[in-house]
Amino acid sequence: MDKNSKSRRDFIHITSGVTVATGVVAAAWPLIDQMNPSADVLALATIEVDLEPLQPGQSISVLWRGKPLFIRCRTEEEITKARDVDINSLKDPQIDEDRVQNAKYLVMVGVCTHLGCVPLGQQGEYGGWFCPCHGSHYDTSGRIRKGPAPSNLEVPPYVYLDETTIKIG
Repeated sequence: MDKNSKSRRDFIHITSGVTVATGVVAAAWPLIDQMNPSADVLALATIEVDLEPLQPGQSISVLWRGKPLFIRCRTEEEITKARDVDINSLKDPQIDEDRVQNAKYLVMVGVCTHLGCVPLGQQGEYGGWFCPCHGSHYDTSGRIRKGPAPSNLEVPPYVYLDETTIKIG
């Protein structure tokens, strides 16, 4: 076997390998690309909410990623009540300051951590939220205080764009 035919055979093998690899990538790309989120999901990935219309004691619900969000402008009494709780008495210990960026506004995902029901606002034994499906009671900071729910209402990732506008997601 001469050196020239060996060189040609190596070239054919390399060329064939590159062609096959290119074909595999071209065939796999649509399968991988279809796993990306759709445009309607991406559109809901982040939302901006203006908090200026909210007065102390008022709440609003907005939809984010298909889930309700509760945004509450808390009164001074609610803030004090949330901060005065003995952390050792909580099922899911978390201080109020870790749940809010601005004590005046509480932002939470409005889905009960027990079985995914939507709690009712400003009800229950602790003045926060009450899930009528199974009896979970949340306080004015959205922390579980009584009932079968295993954890506090989730706080979504959010940032303040200015004093009265937040960007969630």
